[in-house]
Amino acid sequence: MRYTDFFIQTLKEDPADAEVVSQKLMIRAGMIRKLAAGIYNYLPLGLRSIRKVENIVREEMNRAGAIELLMPFVLPSELWKESGRWDKYGRELLRFKDRADREFCIGPTHEEIITDIVRREFRSYKQLPVNLYQIQAKFRDEIRPRFGVMRAREFIMKDGYSFDADVEGAERSYWLMYGAYNRIFERCGLEFRSVLADTGNIGGSFSHEFMVLAPTGEDILMSCNKCDYAANLELAELGDIKKDKPKTDKEERLPLSEVHTPSLKSVEGVSSFLKVHPSNLIKTMIIETDGEPVAALVRGDHELSLTKVKRAIGADYVELASEQTIEGVTNGPVGFSGPIGIKIKVIADWAIENIKNGVTGANKKDFHLINVNPDRDFRVDKFADIRVASKGDPCPKCKSGSLSSSRGIEVGHVFMLGTKYSEAMNATFVDASGKERFFIMGCYGIGIGRTVAAAIEQNYDENGIVLPVSIAPFEVVILPLNVSQEQIFKTAEDLYSKLKKFGLQVVIDDREESAGIKFKDADLVGIPIHVVIGQRTIKDDSVEIKLRKGGISKKVKIEDVEKEIESILSSTN
Repeated sequence: MRYTDFFIQTLKEDPADAEVVSQKLMIRAGMIRKLAAGIYNYLPLGLRSIRKVENIVREEMNRAGAIELLMPFVLPSELWKESGRWDKYGRELLRFKDRADREFCIGPTHEEIITDIVRREFRSYKQLPVNLYQIQAKFRDEIRPRFGVMRAREFIMKDGYSFDADVEGAERSYWLMYGAYNRIFERCGLEFRSVLADTGNIGGSFSHEFMVLAPTGEDILMSCNKCDYAANLELAELGDIKKDKPKTDKEERLPLSEVHTPSLKSVEGVSSFLKVHPSNLIKTMIIETDGEPVAALVRGDHELSLTKVKRAIGADYVELASEQTIEGVTNGPVGFSGPIGIKIKVIADWAIENIKNGVTGANKKDFHLINVNPDRDFRVDKFADIRVASKGDPCPKCKSGSLSSSRGIEVGHVFMLGTKYSEAMNATFVDASGKERFFIMGCYGIGIGRTVAAAIEQNYDENGIVLPVSIAPFEVVILPLNVSQEQIFKTAEDLYSKLKKFGLQVVIDDREESAGIKFKDADLVGIPIHVVIGQRTIKDDSVEIKLRKGGISKKVKIEDVEKEIESILSSTN
Protein backbone atom coordinates (compact mmCIF):
# COMPACT_ATOMS: atom_id res chain seq x y z
CA MET A 1 0.00 0.00 0.00
CA ARG A 2 1.25 3.51 -0.84
CA TYR A 3 0.67 6.53 1.34
CA THR A 4 -0.31 8.55 -1.74
CA ASP A 5 -2.93 5.94 -2.72
CA PHE A 6 -4.21 5.20 0.78
CA PHE A 7 -6.34 7.22 3.20
CA ILE A 8 -4.16 8.27 6.15
CA GLN A 9 -5.10 11.65 7.58
CA THR A 10 -3.09 12.47 10.70
CA LEU A 11 -3.57 15.51 12.93
CA LYS A 12 -0.87 17.55 14.68
CA GLU A 13 -3.02 18.73 17.58
CA ASP A 14 -4.94 16.76 20.18
CA PRO A 15 -8.74 16.90 19.73
CA ALA A 16 -10.24 19.25 22.32
CA ASP A 17 -12.97 16.86 23.47
CA ALA A 18 -10.77 13.74 23.84
CA GLU A 19 -10.89 12.35 27.38
CA VAL A 20 -8.50 9.39 27.27
CA VAL A 21 -5.27 8.47 25.48
CA SER A 22 -6.82 6.00 23.03
CA GLN A 23 -9.47 8.48 21.94
CA LYS A 24 -6.88 11.20 21.41
CA LEU A 25 -4.44 8.99 19.52
CA MET A 26 -7.01 7.17 17.39
CA ILE A 27 -8.31 10.53 16.15
CA ARG A 28 -4.85 12.01 15.64
CA ALA A 29 -3.63 8.88 13.83
CA GLY A 30 -6.57 8.96 11.45
CA MET A 31 -8.15 5.75 12.75
CA ILE A 32 -11.54 7.20 13.70
CA ARG A 33 -13.60 10.36 13.29
CA LYS A 34 -16.56 11.38 15.44
CA LEU A 35 -19.93 11.59 13.68
CA ALA A 36 -22.21 12.18 16.68
CA ALA A 37 -22.10 11.59 20.45
CA GLY A 38 -20.84 8.02 20.90
CA ILE A 39 -20.93 7.29 17.14
CA TYR A 40 -17.72 7.07 15.11
CA ASN A 41 -16.57 6.46 11.56
CA TYR A 42 -13.77 3.90 11.31
CA LEU A 43 -11.36 5.25 8.72
CA PRO A 44 -9.26 2.78 6.66
CA LEU A 45 -6.29 2.71 9.06
CA GLY A 46 -8.52 1.97 12.07
CA LEU A 47 -10.55 -0.55 10.10
CA ARG A 48 -7.40 -2.55 9.32
CA SER A 49 -6.79 -3.02 13.07
CA ILE A 50 -10.46 -3.82 13.61
CA ARG A 51 -10.36 -6.51 10.92
CA LYS A 52 -7.21 -8.02 12.44
CA VAL A 53 -8.93 -8.41 15.81
CA GLU A 54 -11.98 -9.87 14.07
CA ASN A 55 -9.80 -12.42 12.25
CA ILE A 56 -8.13 -13.50 15.50
CA VAL A 57 -11.56 -13.86 17.11
CA ARG A 58 -12.89 -15.89 14.16
CA GLU A 59 -9.91 -18.21 14.12
CA GLU A 60 -10.14 -18.98 17.83
CA MET A 61 -13.92 -19.28 17.87
CA ASN A 62 -13.83 -21.65 14.90
CA ARG A 63 -10.99 -23.57 16.54
CA ALA A 64 -13.20 -24.03 19.61
CA GLY A 65 -16.02 -25.43 17.47
CA ALA A 66 -18.25 -22.34 17.27
CA ILE A 67 -20.16 -21.59 14.06
CA GLU A 68 -20.57 -18.09 12.62
CA LEU A 69 -23.91 -16.64 11.53
CA LEU A 70 -25.37 -13.15 11.23
CA MET A 71 -28.53 -11.85 12.86
CA PRO A 72 -30.46 -8.64 12.11
CA PHE A 73 -29.55 -5.27 13.61
CA VAL A 74 -33.23 -4.27 13.89
CA LEU A 75 -35.18 -6.51 16.28
CA PRO A 76 -38.95 -6.92 16.79
CA SER A 77 -40.35 -6.14 20.23
CA GLU A 78 -42.28 -9.42 20.45
CA LEU A 79 -39.23 -11.52 21.30
CA TRP A 80 -38.04 -9.00 23.87
CA LYS A 81 -41.46 -8.96 25.47
CA GLU A 82 -41.46 -12.74 25.49
CA SER A 83 -38.21 -12.77 27.50
CA GLY A 84 -39.47 -10.00 29.79
CA ARG A 85 -36.66 -7.60 28.94
CA TRP A 86 -38.61 -5.09 26.85
CA ASP A 87 -39.68 -3.18 29.96
CA LYS A 88 -36.72 -4.09 32.19
CA TYR A 89 -33.75 -3.28 30.00
CA GLY A 90 -33.98 0.47 30.58
CA ARG A 91 -33.43 3.53 28.42
CA GLU A 92 -30.26 2.14 26.82
CA LEU A 93 -32.61 0.13 24.57
CA LEU A 94 -33.36 2.33 21.57
CA ARG A 95 -37.00 1.65 20.68
CA PHE A 96 -38.91 2.86 17.64
CA LYS A 97 -41.95 2.08 15.46
CA ASP A 98 -42.07 1.35 11.75
CA ARG A 99 -44.61 2.75 9.29
CA ALA A 100 -47.10 0.03 10.28
CA ASP A 101 -46.83 1.16 13.93
CA ARG A 102 -45.02 -2.04 14.93
CA GLU A 103 -42.46 -1.78 17.74
CA PHE A 104 -38.78 -2.52 17.17
CA CYS A 105 -35.45 -1.86 18.83
CA ILE A 106 -31.85 -1.55 17.69
CA GLY A 107 -30.07 -4.62 19.02
CA PRO A 108 -27.82 -4.06 22.03
CA THR A 109 -27.41 -7.83 22.39
CA HIS A 110 -29.05 -10.87 20.78
CA GLU A 111 -30.06 -13.44 23.42
CA GLU A 112 -33.72 -13.38 22.37
CA ILE A 113 -32.99 -13.71 18.66
CA ILE A 114 -30.55 -16.60 18.98
CA THR A 115 -32.90 -18.40 21.36
CA ASP A 116 -35.69 -18.06 18.80
CA ILE A 117 -33.45 -19.47 16.06
CA VAL A 118 -32.38 -22.48 18.12
CA ARG A 119 -35.87 -23.34 19.40
CA ARG A 120 -37.08 -23.42 15.80
CA GLU A 121 -34.16 -25.32 14.27
CA PHE A 122 -32.83 -27.64 17.01
CA ARG A 123 -35.29 -30.15 18.40
CA SER A 124 -33.26 -33.15 19.57
CA TYR A 125 -30.49 -33.73 22.09
CA LYS A 126 -28.61 -35.40 19.22
CA GLN A 127 -28.11 -31.94 17.67
CA LEU A 128 -26.44 -30.62 20.84
CA PRO A 129 -24.19 -29.01 21.88
CA VAL A 130 -24.19 -26.10 19.45
CA ASN A 131 -22.29 -22.83 19.73
CA LEU A 132 -23.22 -19.95 17.41
CA TYR A 133 -21.59 -16.52 17.13
CA GLN A 134 -21.66 -13.35 15.06
CA ILE A 135 -19.56 -10.19 14.63
CA GLN A 136 -21.88 -7.25 14.22
CA ALA A 137 -22.61 -3.63 15.15
CA LYS A 138 -24.66 -3.04 18.31
CA PHE A 139 -26.33 0.04 19.74
CA ARG A 140 -26.84 0.97 23.38
CA ASP A 141 -28.15 4.45 24.07
CA GLU A 142 -25.61 5.29 26.78
CA ILE A 143 -26.65 8.21 28.95
CA ARG A 144 -23.09 9.52 28.81
CA PRO A 145 -21.05 8.14 25.91
CA ARG A 146 -17.36 8.88 26.45
CA PHE A 147 -13.80 7.69 25.97
CA GLY A 148 -14.13 7.41 22.18
CA VAL A 149 -14.91 3.87 21.01
CA MET A 150 -14.40 2.46 24.52
CA ARG A 151 -17.83 3.63 25.64
CA ALA A 152 -19.62 4.40 22.41
CA ARG A 153 -23.31 4.07 21.68
CA GLU A 154 -22.70 2.16 18.45
CA PHE A 155 -19.94 -0.44 18.62
CA ILE A 156 -18.69 -3.64 16.97
CA MET A 157 -19.10 -6.77 19.04
CA LYS A 158 -18.59 -10.49 18.80
CA ASP A 159 -21.45 -12.16 20.62
CA GLY A 160 -21.70 -15.93 20.88
CA TYR A 161 -24.19 -18.33 22.46
CA SER A 162 -23.90 -21.97 23.46
CA PHE A 163 -26.80 -24.42 23.87
CA ASP A 164 -26.38 -27.67 25.81
CA ALA A 165 -28.55 -30.52 27.01
CA ASP A 166 -27.42 -30.43 30.64
CA VAL A 167 -25.51 -28.35 33.19
CA GLU A 168 -22.34 -30.42 32.85
CA GLY A 169 -22.28 -29.84 29.10
CA ALA A 170 -23.01 -26.14 29.54
CA GLU A 171 -20.08 -25.79 31.92
CA ARG A 172 -17.81 -27.54 29.43
CA SER A 173 -18.94 -25.07 26.76
CA TYR A 174 -18.37 -22.17 29.16
CA TRP A 175 -14.80 -23.17 30.00
CA LEU A 176 -14.10 -23.92 26.34
CA MET A 177 -15.01 -20.32 25.52
CA TYR A 178 -13.08 -19.12 28.57
CA GLY A 179 -9.98 -20.80 27.13
CA ALA A 180 -10.65 -19.38 23.66
CA TYR A 181 -10.89 -15.88 25.11
CA ASN A 182 -7.55 -16.29 26.85
CA ARG A 183 -5.98 -17.27 23.52
CA ILE A 184 -7.66 -14.36 21.71
CA PHE A 185 -6.31 -11.70 24.06
CA GLU A 186 -2.89 -13.35 24.21
CA ARG A 187 -2.72 -13.24 20.41
CA CYS A 188 -3.75 -9.59 20.48
CA GLY A 189 -0.62 -8.95 22.55
CA LEU A 190 -2.49 -7.70 25.61
CA GLU A 191 -1.69 -7.86 29.30
CA PHE A 192 -5.00 -8.92 30.85
CA ARG A 193 -6.71 -10.77 33.68
CA SER A 194 -9.98 -12.66 33.91
CA VAL A 195 -12.07 -11.67 36.93
CA LEU A 196 -15.33 -12.77 38.51
CA ALA A 197 -18.06 -10.35 37.48
CA ASP A 198 -21.73 -9.45 37.73
CA THR A 199 -24.09 -10.76 35.07
CA GLY A 200 -25.88 -7.40 34.72
CA ASN A 201 -28.75 -7.06 32.23
CA ILE A 202 -27.70 -10.28 30.48
CA GLY A 203 -28.52 -12.40 33.53
CA GLY A 204 -27.32 -15.87 34.47
CA SER A 205 -25.66 -17.60 37.40
CA PHE A 206 -22.02 -16.56 37.08
CA SER A 207 -19.65 -14.79 34.71
CA HIS A 208 -16.08 -13.65 34.09
CA GLU A 209 -14.83 -10.37 32.65
CA PHE A 210 -11.60 -10.13 30.72
CA MET A 211 -9.83 -6.94 31.74
CA VAL A 212 -6.92 -5.29 29.96
CA LEU A 213 -4.71 -3.83 32.67
CA ALA A 214 -4.17 -0.10 32.17
CA PRO A 215 -3.84 2.82 34.60
CA THR A 216 -6.44 4.74 32.57
CA GLY A 217 -9.05 1.95 32.86
CA GLU A 218 -12.46 2.98 34.18
CA ASP A 219 -13.03 -0.38 35.90
CA ILE A 220 -11.38 -1.42 39.16
CA LEU A 221 -10.48 -5.02 39.83
CA MET A 222 -9.46 -6.54 43.14
CA SER A 223 -6.89 -9.33 43.26
CA CYS A 224 -5.19 -11.35 45.98
CA ASN A 225 -1.48 -10.96 46.69
CA LYS A 226 -1.11 -14.68 47.46
CA CYS A 227 -3.43 -16.59 45.10
CA ASP A 228 -5.13 -16.21 41.70
CA TYR A 229 -8.39 -14.74 43.04
CA ALA A 230 -9.56 -11.69 41.08
CA ALA A 231 -12.96 -10.02 40.79
CA ASN A 232 -14.59 -6.83 39.63
CA LEU A 233 -14.67 -4.26 42.46
CA GLU A 234 -18.46 -4.33 42.71
CA LEU A 235 -18.49 -8.12 43.08
CA ALA A 236 -15.27 -8.84 44.99
CA GLU A 237 -16.11 -10.92 48.05
CA LEU A 238 -14.44 -10.67 51.41
CA GLY A 239 -12.84 -13.39 53.50
CA ASP A 240 -13.57 -13.68 57.24
CA ILE A 241 -15.86 -10.67 57.07
CA LYS A 242 -17.69 -11.58 60.28
CA LYS A 243 -14.38 -11.08 62.08
CA ASP A 244 -14.08 -7.56 60.68
CA LYS A 245 -14.74 -6.00 64.06
CA PRO A 246 -15.50 -8.54 66.80
CA LYS A 247 -18.14 -7.62 69.32
CA THR A 248 -16.84 -6.33 72.63
CA ASP A 249 -19.22 -7.64 75.26
CA LYS A 250 -17.51 -5.53 77.93
CA GLU A 251 -18.69 -2.34 76.25
CA GLU A 252 -21.85 -1.04 77.91
CA ARG A 253 -24.86 -0.38 75.71
CA LEU A 254 -25.82 3.22 76.34
CA PRO A 255 -29.36 4.61 76.11
CA LEU A 256 -30.56 5.65 72.66
CA SER A 257 -30.46 9.42 72.32
CA GLU A 258 -31.32 12.04 69.70
CA VAL A 259 -28.80 14.81 68.90
CA HIS A 260 -29.07 17.96 66.85
CA THR A 261 -26.81 17.86 63.75
CA PRO A 262 -27.69 21.03 61.82
CA SER A 263 -27.27 20.64 58.04
CA LEU A 264 -24.87 17.71 58.51
CA LYS A 265 -25.58 14.97 55.98
CA SER A 266 -22.18 13.53 55.10
CA VAL A 267 -20.34 10.83 57.02
CA GLU A 268 -17.35 13.14 57.35
CA GLY A 269 -19.42 16.00 58.70
CA VAL A 270 -21.39 13.92 61.21
CA SER A 271 -18.39 11.95 62.50
CA SER A 272 -16.35 15.11 62.94
CA PHE A 273 -19.20 16.93 64.72
CA LEU A 274 -19.90 14.01 67.08
CA LYS A 275 -16.19 13.15 67.46
CA VAL A 276 -16.64 9.49 66.47
CA HIS A 277 -14.86 7.38 63.88
CA PRO A 278 -16.74 6.89 60.57
CA SER A 279 -16.69 3.12 61.23
CA ASN A 280 -19.17 3.71 64.05
CA LEU A 281 -21.74 5.28 61.73
CA ILE A 282 -24.53 3.25 60.12
CA LYS A 283 -25.27 4.54 56.62
CA THR A 284 -28.84 3.85 55.51
CA MET A 285 -29.36 3.76 51.75
CA ILE A 286 -32.90 3.46 50.39
CA ILE A 287 -32.90 1.57 47.11
CA GLU A 288 -35.49 0.39 44.61
CA THR A 289 -35.48 -3.37 43.95
CA ASP A 290 -37.95 -4.74 41.40
CA GLY A 291 -40.31 -1.90 42.25
CA GLU A 292 -40.08 -2.23 46.04
CA PRO A 293 -38.00 -0.03 48.37
CA VAL A 294 -35.40 -1.73 50.55
CA ALA A 295 -33.07 -0.25 53.18
CA ALA A 296 -29.42 -1.28 52.81
CA LEU A 297 -27.06 -0.61 55.71
CA VAL A 298 -23.27 -0.31 55.59
CA ARG A 299 -20.68 1.16 57.92
CA GLY A 300 -19.80 4.81 57.48
CA ASP A 301 -16.30 4.01 56.22
CA HIS A 302 -17.63 1.50 53.66
CA GLU A 303 -19.37 1.91 50.31
CA LEU A 304 -22.52 0.04 49.29
CA SER A 305 -22.32 -2.36 46.34
CA LEU A 306 -25.63 -2.37 44.46
CA THR A 307 -24.39 -5.44 42.60
CA LYS A 308 -24.00 -7.40 45.83
CA VAL A 309 -27.39 -6.20 47.08
CA LYS A 310 -28.98 -7.40 43.86
CA ARG A 311 -27.42 -10.84 44.25
CA ALA A 312 -28.15 -11.05 47.99
CA ILE A 313 -31.88 -10.47 47.61
CA GLY A 314 -32.29 -12.13 44.20
CA ALA A 315 -33.58 -9.01 42.44
CA ASP A 316 -33.66 -8.44 38.69
CA TYR A 317 -32.54 -4.84 39.12
CA VAL A 318 -31.62 -2.37 41.84
CA GLU A 319 -31.07 1.37 41.80
CA LEU A 320 -30.82 4.20 44.30
CA ALA A 321 -34.28 5.46 45.24
CA SER A 322 -35.54 8.88 44.27
CA GLU A 323 -35.77 11.69 46.77
CA GLN A 324 -39.55 11.31 46.76
CA THR A 325 -39.34 7.59 47.58
CA ILE A 326 -36.81 8.19 50.37
CA GLU A 327 -39.04 10.79 52.02
CA GLY A 328 -42.07 8.52 51.66
CA VAL A 329 -40.28 5.59 53.34
CA THR A 330 -38.47 7.44 56.13
CA ASN A 331 -40.77 10.45 56.69
CA GLY A 332 -37.58 12.49 56.67
CA PRO A 333 -35.39 14.33 54.17
CA VAL A 334 -32.48 12.87 52.21
CA GLY A 335 -29.29 12.73 54.25
CA PHE A 336 -30.90 11.88 57.59
CA SER A 337 -32.18 8.34 56.91
CA GLY A 338 -31.88 5.62 59.53
CA PRO A 339 -33.19 2.07 60.07
CA ILE A 340 -35.17 2.74 63.26
CA GLY A 341 -38.93 2.83 62.75
CA ILE A 342 -39.01 2.22 59.00
CA LYS A 343 -41.44 -0.40 57.73
CA ILE A 344 -39.57 -1.86 54.76
CA LYS A 345 -37.19 -4.78 54.36
CA VAL A 346 -33.73 -4.13 55.83
CA ILE A 347 -30.57 -5.78 54.54
CA ALA A 348 -27.32 -5.04 56.36
CA ASP A 349 -23.66 -5.69 55.74
CA TRP A 350 -22.04 -8.15 58.16
CA ALA A 351 -19.96 -5.34 59.67
CA ILE A 352 -23.16 -3.69 60.98
CA GLU A 353 -23.75 -6.68 63.26
CA ASN A 354 -20.64 -5.77 65.25
CA ILE A 355 -21.41 -2.10 65.86
CA LYS A 356 -22.11 -0.99 69.43
CA ASN A 357 -23.39 2.43 70.43
CA GLY A 358 -23.34 3.55 66.84
CA VAL A 359 -24.71 6.62 65.05
CA THR A 360 -27.42 6.76 62.41
CA GLY A 361 -29.91 9.16 60.90
CA ALA A 362 -33.04 9.96 62.91
CA ASN A 363 -35.36 10.20 59.86
CA LYS A 364 -35.78 13.81 60.88
CA LYS A 365 -34.23 16.95 59.45
CA ASP A 366 -31.01 18.02 61.20
CA PHE A 367 -31.07 15.15 63.71
CA HIS A 368 -29.14 11.90 64.25
CA LEU A 369 -29.40 9.15 66.81
CA ILE A 370 -26.48 8.04 68.97
CA ASN A 371 -25.93 4.86 70.99
CA VAL A 372 -27.68 2.77 68.34
CA ASN A 373 -27.36 -1.01 68.77
CA PRO A 374 -28.58 -3.23 65.90
CA ASP A 375 -29.85 -6.15 67.98
CA ARG A 376 -31.68 -3.84 70.38
CA ASP A 377 -32.99 -0.84 68.44
CA PHE A 378 -33.95 -2.09 64.98
CA ARG A 379 -34.49 -5.30 63.06
CA VAL A 380 -32.38 -6.64 60.20
CA ASP A 381 -34.14 -9.02 57.83
CA LYS A 382 -30.90 -10.29 56.34
CA PHE A 383 -27.17 -9.91 56.90
CA ALA A 384 -24.94 -10.30 53.84
CA ASP A 385 -21.72 -9.12 52.25
CA ILE A 386 -23.03 -5.99 50.52
CA ARG A 387 -20.13 -3.59 50.73
CA VAL A 388 -17.50 -2.68 48.17
CA ALA A 389 -14.16 -4.36 48.84
CA SER A 390 -11.17 -2.16 49.68
CA LYS A 391 -7.41 -2.49 49.75
CA GLY A 392 -6.23 -4.79 52.53
CA ASP A 393 -9.47 -6.74 52.88
CA PRO A 394 -8.97 -10.50 53.39
CA CYS A 395 -9.06 -12.79 50.36
CA PRO A 396 -12.20 -14.99 50.23
CA LYS A 397 -10.39 -17.81 48.41
CA CYS A 398 -7.06 -18.51 50.13
CA LYS A 399 -8.04 -16.78 53.42
CA SER A 400 -4.40 -15.84 54.11
CA GLY A 401 -3.88 -13.20 51.43
CA SER A 402 -5.20 -9.66 51.17
CA LEU A 403 -6.81 -7.77 48.30
CA SER A 404 -5.25 -4.98 46.30
CA SER A 405 -6.72 -2.90 43.49
CA SER A 406 -5.71 -2.16 39.93
CA ARG A 407 -7.43 -0.56 36.97
CA GLY A 408 -8.60 -2.30 33.85
CA ILE A 409 -10.68 -2.03 30.71
CA GLU A 410 -13.31 -4.68 30.07
CA VAL A 411 -12.83 -6.19 26.60
CA GLY A 412 -14.66 -9.50 26.96
CA HIS A 413 -17.34 -11.13 29.10
CA VAL A 414 -18.52 -14.73 29.39
CA PHE A 415 -21.81 -15.66 31.10
CA MET A 416 -23.32 -18.90 32.33
CA LEU A 417 -26.94 -18.12 31.47
CA GLY A 418 -28.57 -21.41 32.45
CA THR A 419 -32.25 -21.51 31.48
CA LYS A 420 -33.05 -17.79 31.95
CA TYR A 421 -34.00 -17.29 28.30
CA SER A 422 -34.97 -20.81 27.30
CA GLU A 423 -37.58 -20.96 30.08
CA ALA A 424 -38.91 -17.47 29.39
CA MET A 425 -39.22 -18.24 25.68
CA ASN A 426 -40.18 -21.92 26.03
CA ALA A 427 -37.14 -23.06 24.06
CA THR A 428 -36.99 -26.84 24.46
CA PHE A 429 -35.51 -29.96 22.95
CA VAL A 430 -36.41 -33.63 23.30
CA ASP A 431 -33.95 -35.60 25.46
CA ALA A 432 -32.96 -39.29 25.14
CA SER A 433 -36.03 -40.40 27.10
CA GLY A 434 -38.41 -38.40 24.91
CA LYS A 435 -39.02 -35.61 27.44
CA GLU A 436 -39.10 -31.91 26.65
CA ARG A 437 -36.30 -30.04 28.39
CA PHE A 438 -35.05 -26.46 28.37
CA PHE A 439 -31.74 -25.64 26.68
CA ILE A 440 -28.90 -24.73 29.05
CA MET A 441 -27.30 -21.59 27.64
CA GLY A 442 -24.06 -19.66 27.79
CA CYS A 443 -23.29 -16.21 26.37
CA TYR A 444 -19.92 -14.82 25.27
CA GLY A 445 -19.09 -11.26 24.14
CA ILE A 446 -16.01 -9.38 22.96
CA GLY A 447 -15.86 -5.66 22.18
CA ILE A 448 -13.86 -5.51 18.95
CA GLY A 449 -13.31 -1.75 18.77
CA ARG A 450 -12.84 -1.61 22.52
CA THR A 451 -10.07 -4.22 22.23
CA VAL A 452 -8.17 -1.98 19.81
CA ALA A 453 -8.68 1.04 22.08
CA ALA A 454 -7.62 -0.92 25.16
CA ALA A 455 -4.47 -2.07 23.35
CA ILE A 456 -3.62 1.58 22.69
CA GLU A 457 -4.26 2.51 26.33
CA GLN A 458 -1.70 -0.15 27.23
CA ASN A 459 0.76 0.58 24.39
CA TYR A 460 1.69 4.19 23.70
CA ASP A 461 4.40 6.75 24.37
CA GLU A 462 4.91 10.49 23.96
CA ASN A 463 5.16 10.06 20.16
CA GLY A 464 1.97 8.06 19.61
CA ILE A 465 0.65 4.52 19.33
CA VAL A 466 2.83 1.41 19.88
CA LEU A 467 0.50 -1.41 18.82
CA PRO A 468 1.42 -5.10 19.01
CA VAL A 469 2.31 -6.53 15.58
CA SER A 470 -0.73 -8.81 15.56
CA ILE A 471 -3.23 -5.93 15.48
CA ALA A 472 -1.19 -3.06 14.01
CA PRO A 473 -2.68 -1.75 10.74
CA PHE A 474 0.57 -2.60 8.93
CA GLU A 475 3.60 -4.61 10.01
CA VAL A 476 6.22 -2.55 8.15
CA VAL A 477 6.52 1.02 6.89
CA ILE A 478 9.21 1.91 4.36
CA LEU A 479 10.47 5.47 4.80
CA PRO A 480 12.48 6.83 1.85
CA LEU A 481 13.75 10.14 3.24
CA ASN A 482 14.13 11.82 -0.13
CA VAL A 483 11.93 10.39 -2.89
CA SER A 484 13.43 12.79 -5.44
CA GLN A 485 16.81 11.10 -5.04
CA GLU A 486 16.80 8.32 -7.66
CA GLN A 487 18.83 5.72 -5.76
CA ILE A 488 16.80 6.15 -2.58
CA PHE A 489 13.50 5.97 -4.47
CA LYS A 490 14.53 2.89 -6.50
CA THR A 491 15.78 1.07 -3.39
CA ALA A 492 12.55 1.85 -1.57
CA GLU A 493 10.43 0.64 -4.50
CA ASP A 494 12.43 -2.58 -4.84
CA LEU A 495 12.16 -3.32 -1.12
CA TYR A 496 8.45 -2.53 -1.19
CA SER A 497 7.87 -5.06 -4.00
CA LYS A 498 10.02 -7.75 -2.35
CA LEU A 499 8.40 -7.40 1.09
CA LYS A 500 4.91 -7.54 -0.43
CA LYS A 501 5.82 -10.71 -2.34
CA PHE A 502 7.26 -12.07 0.90
CA GLY A 503 3.74 -11.79 2.35
CA LEU A 504 4.32 -8.85 4.67
CA GLN A 505 1.74 -6.14 5.34
CA VAL A 506 3.78 -3.17 4.20
CA VAL A 507 3.12 0.48 3.40
CA ILE A 508 5.56 2.84 1.69
CA ASP A 509 5.55 6.52 2.57
CA ASP A 510 6.07 7.81 -0.97
CA ARG A 511 5.02 11.37 -0.14
CA GLU A 512 7.26 14.29 -0.97
CA GLU A 513 7.44 15.32 2.67
CA SER A 514 10.32 16.05 5.01
CA ALA A 515 12.00 13.27 6.99
CA GLY A 516 10.65 14.80 10.19
CA ILE A 517 7.03 14.59 9.06
CA LYS A 518 7.47 11.00 7.89
CA PHE A 519 9.07 9.96 11.19
CA LYS A 520 6.34 11.68 13.21
CA ASP A 521 3.51 10.05 11.25
CA ALA A 522 5.13 6.59 11.37
CA ASP A 523 5.47 6.87 15.15
CA LEU A 524 1.98 8.29 15.59
CA VAL A 525 0.12 5.51 13.76
CA GLY A 526 2.09 2.80 15.56
CA ILE A 527 3.52 0.65 12.74
CA PRO A 528 5.89 -1.77 14.52
CA ILE A 529 8.84 -1.92 12.05
CA HIS A 530 10.32 1.10 10.26
CA VAL A 531 12.68 0.64 7.31
CA VAL A 532 14.50 3.95 6.86
CA ILE A 533 16.30 4.61 3.56
CA GLY A 534 18.47 7.72 3.47
CA GLN A 535 21.64 9.09 1.97
CA ARG A 536 23.70 8.04 4.98
CA THR A 537 22.86 4.33 4.67
CA ILE A 538 22.34 3.94 0.94
CA LYS A 539 26.00 4.57 0.14
CA ASP A 540 26.78 1.34 2.06
CA ASP A 541 23.97 -0.59 0.35
CA SER A 542 22.21 -0.62 3.71
CA VAL A 543 19.04 0.58 5.39
CA GLU A 544 18.16 1.32 9.00
CA ILE A 545 15.58 -0.95 10.62
CA LYS A 546 13.99 0.65 13.64
CA LEU A 547 11.53 -0.91 16.06
CA ARG A 548 8.67 1.33 17.10
CA LYS A 549 8.63 -0.26 20.56
CA GLY A 550 11.73 0.80 22.43
CA GLY A 551 13.20 2.71 19.49
CA ILE A 552 15.96 0.13 18.91
CA SER A 553 17.59 0.56 15.50
CA LYS A 554 20.01 -1.51 13.44
CA LYS A 555 21.87 -1.01 10.19
CA VAL A 556 21.12 -3.91 7.83
CA LYS A 557 22.37 -4.76 4.33
CA ILE A 558 19.64 -4.41 1.71
CA GLU A 559 19.86 -8.07 0.72
CA ASP A 560 19.31 -9.09 4.39
CA VAL A 561 16.23 -6.94 5.07
CA GLU A 562 13.66 -9.69 4.49
CA LYS A 563 15.54 -12.11 6.71
CA GLU A 564 15.93 -9.52 9.47
CA ILE A 565 12.23 -8.56 9.43
CA GLU A 566 11.23 -12.22 9.44
CA SER A 567 13.40 -12.73 12.53
CA ILE A 568 11.84 -9.72 14.27
CA LEU A 569 8.29 -10.87 13.54
CA SER A 570 8.94 -14.44 14.63
CA SER A 571 10.31 -13.20 17.96
CA THR A 572 7.18 -11.12 18.59
CA ASN A 573 4.61 -13.85 17.82
